[in-house]
Amino acid sequence: MTVMIDLEDLSKHFGDLVAVDGISLSVAKGEVLGFLGPNGAGKSTTMKMIAGFLEPTAGAARVSGIDVTDDPVAVKSRIGYLPEGAPTYGDMTPRRFLDFIAEIRGFDGAERKRRIDEVVEKVILGGVLDQPIETLSKGFKRRVGLAQAILHDPEILILDEPTDGLDPNQKHHVRALIQEMAPEKAIIVSTHILEEVEAVCSRAVVIAHGKLLADGTPEELMAMSPNHNTLVMSVGIDDVQKFAETAIRVDGVKGVDHMEKLDGMERFRVLPMPGKNVMQPVAEALRQVNVEVRELYVERGALDDVFRQITTTDSGAKEAAHA
Repeated sequence: MTVMIDLEDLSKHFGDLVAVDGISLSVAKGEVLGFLGPNGAGKSTTMKMIAGFLEPTAGAARVSGIDVTDDPVAVKSRIGYLPEGAPTYGDMTPRRFLDFIAEIRGFDGAERKRRIDEVVEKVILGGVLDQPIETLSKGFKRRVGLAQAILHDPEILILDEPTDGLDPNQKHHVRALIQEMAPEKAIIVSTHILEEVEAVCSRAVVIAHGKLLADGTPEELMAMSPNHNTLVMSVGIDDVQKFAETAIRVDGVKGVDHMEKLDGMERFRVLPMPGKNVMQPVAEALRQVNVEVRELYVERGALDDVFRQITTTDSGAKEAAHA
């Protein structure tokens, strides 16, 4: 894989405040990296350093092999950047603003028009092209910002909360657009929407207090959830005792927890030992003792559980760092 973004012990201090504290990671062509962390974690500061808008205090950031400190202009030519809030010129229309961006990027004539028409279609801006940007909704302003980020077809995209302010249909469209562009680019997506990570990201990192705490695929991070691979099963009230006695004896089962009472049923959570998949052996053991299972599914684990575990506890951070 071709590494497009390479961070080496990257740090940023603002006086006594350590905003980014020794982050090292790389992003390859074809990857969509989800950048997760609580407010103030250092996500936006890191992205601004990658994009060449902030100079690192220590360490290095390289984009397509170019050090952002040595040649920030060359870096900016290779990056499409959607910053937080997507600042634009409110008195301009989207048409005029995109024309201005195309001019700055060095396009003119038929090529300028082609690129503007292309991004307008991609982000669905046709209906508001001639309205002042300051009159647009937050969602449309966000789409104008996304249009300027992709206008020059950059090899690297850095998107800070790209679906902020969008309605569900608009979010779906932008996520589909990111997936469409992904094979030919390296993309970083900062988001507070954890479902977005599952929807569009091939990999995710979690940072807090400026430190990188976890790095893996969404599936690998979800596997860190306490409920990953847990069985949820419901049985009739008359079978509760036999169910509990049977399930706990199955090899690989760590425990059986009662969850709730339903209409004529009781729901339980069957906890597996680490690395064990107990669905088939538990179901077979219950069949042999004639316990009818009325509901059965396997919990995948939830990113929000993992996110809270990593970012709110010291022990979670330590476990994640060594995962």
